[in-house]
Amino acid sequence: MCGIAGYFGTELLPEVRIERCLSTMRRRGPDHAAWVHHETPAKRQAYLLSARLSIIDLDARSNQPMRVGRKWLTYNGELYNYREVRAGLCARGRSFRTASDAEVLLAAIDAEGWTALDGFEGMWAFAVYDEADGSLTLSRDRFGEKPLYLARAADGIYFGSEPKFIGALSGRRFEPDLSQVRRFLVNGYKALNKQPSTFFKDLEELPAATTLRIESDGRESRARYWHLAFQPDETLGYDDAVAGVRERLIRSVELRLRADVPLAFCMSGGVDSNAIIAIAKKACGYDVHGFTLVSSDERYDERATAIAAARQLGVRHTVVPVERDGFLDRLRELVRYHDAPVYTLSYFGHWRLMHAVSAAGYKVAVSGTAADELLTGYYDHHLAYLAVVSSNPTWHEASVRAWERRVRPFVRNPHLSDPNLFVNAPAFRDHIYLDAAAFAARLHEPFAEPFAETSFTSDLLRNRMLNELAHEAVPIILHEDDLNAMYWSVENRSPYLDRSLVELCYRIPTRHLIRDGFGKAILRDAVRDLVPPHVLDEPRKIGFNLSVTELLDAGDPDVRAAVLDDSPIWRIVRRDAIAPLLDRTDLTNSESKFLFSVLGCKMFLEELG
Repeated sequence: MCGIAGYFGTELLPEVRIERCLSTMRRRGPDHAAWVHHETPAKRQAYLLSARLSIIDLDARSNQPMRVGRKWLTYNGELYNYREVRAGLCARGRSFRTASDAEVLLAAIDAEGWTALDGFEGMWAFAVYDEADGSLTLSRDRFGEKPLYLARAADGIYFGSEPKFIGALSGRRFEPDLSQVRRFLVNGYKALNKQPSTFFKDLEELPAATTLRIESDGRESRARYWHLAFQPDETLGYDDAVAGVRERLIRSVELRLRADVPLAFCMSGGVDSNAIIAIAKKACGYDVHGFTLVSSDERYDERATAIAAARQLGVRHTVVPVERDGFLDRLRELVRYHDAPVYTLSYFGHWRLMHAVSAAGYKVAVSGTAADELLTGYYDHHLAYLAVVSSNPTWHEASVRAWERRVRPFVRNPHLSDPNLFVNAPAFRDHIYLDAAAFAARLHEPFAEPFAETSFTSDLLRNRMLNELAHEAVPIILHEDDLNAMYWSVENRSPYLDRSLVELCYRIPTRHLIRDGFGKAILRDAVRDLVPPHVLDEPRKIGFNLSVTELLDAGDPDVRAAVLDDSPIWRIVRRDAIAPLLDRTDLTNSESKFLFSVLGCKMFLEELG
């Protein structure tokens, strides 16, 4: 796990910019920093920079940039199945000088070319420079777990794990993309990845599952090396689906326990994280230490459930309370590191959780990201499921009764209280950009961007889930998880994002996903003998949330003045439309999110000034 950056073009970079860039990378890589420079046969300049967080093979021999044959690598990530890949290479006569996954990754590419990516199980963003032909190839993992930004200049292309790395290396000051700011304020975080925009002009991200090759003369070509599609196997029975998910999830956790440093676990009161923890503890024999963020808002507090689960599983457990003191200063520090507004308040909480993980001496944290998008989890999934099974009246009627009993009592979004919502209006999506018109009315200039989604499949539920996996939810979570963990020099791992597991989940017929009103029915039954019953039998979806009122003391005159003081944000947002929100203690969930978004955008624009 590292921070990476580099440049490929015609300019010779001043060493002062290189050193400045390496300095900005030290949170991602506190254990070692270095760079290499090559001139291609076509007289282009190739720079690779690396700042290392040592996780596998802690010896200096595994520092980067690393060379194998005539190829050089700077790499951020983990190749979880590196032992298996290495064994296959050794059987063909390869030898290794380190025990690292980085050397295995580069040796496989050297031996097999870019088809080697198909055999990798892991997360990565890397650059490979080939001395033989003077080419540079950039690659990002299947799900975009590891970030990779690009910026083009007249003289070449810069790349890096974070925008600030590119800014330091290029000597450029990026302008904010105010359209992206307005999009975020009005439509929320689920709109951010629906087009190739970032919060900066002239800055892009390499898409997930993509390689970008730049030839010695500067010509570029892109290739997507992996695609996910819903291809249901109608012969797959429920019990076989349960067994398949169990087998693959256990194997995924086994792979992600590989490290030469101890791992910590993010622990909520829900099934996603508890399934991983129970597998690690009971199936893998790992000495688990779980960390739980607790909220004073009873809507989101999972303290009792998580403590009970930790006790029954016999794992070490640390409770991390939410702290109000210094909230605005801490949020500003986080916005500064993110190079963007923090997407939701829950990620401020997650940042504090990662601090506790780091303070306890851990360099790796394991989370439950993406279980909802693989096996259902959100309240609108239940309504989409009811629409999918509506062609079977008996099944549909029983499913509606189960929904009324188990799900409806917990639904807060006003649009999702009708079980026939998607039966009658399958294209309805107003619940996703909830209150967008009201938020737009608080801006000086109108902004309206209707909801749009990619058509992956005609299956309503699976199309929603694939959009969440590709655009709306998982990329957002991964972006925030990565930055929050890296601030504290901690690596984040996500066992549900395992290729074999994901591909199986999208072969499971939709009819198996929800049973008796329970989402994630397959996951619940896959770990029935491992996870405490009070976790498995809880139908309520709490999620990892906080409310702005428990952190922002709007009754404090100094806090109120800091929120409303002069700022570039008031050229976008009407200040007189925000002040009344500070006077209220009854903000809806939607209004609370909007107020937090305004705070984040305010600080983002101020930090650029």
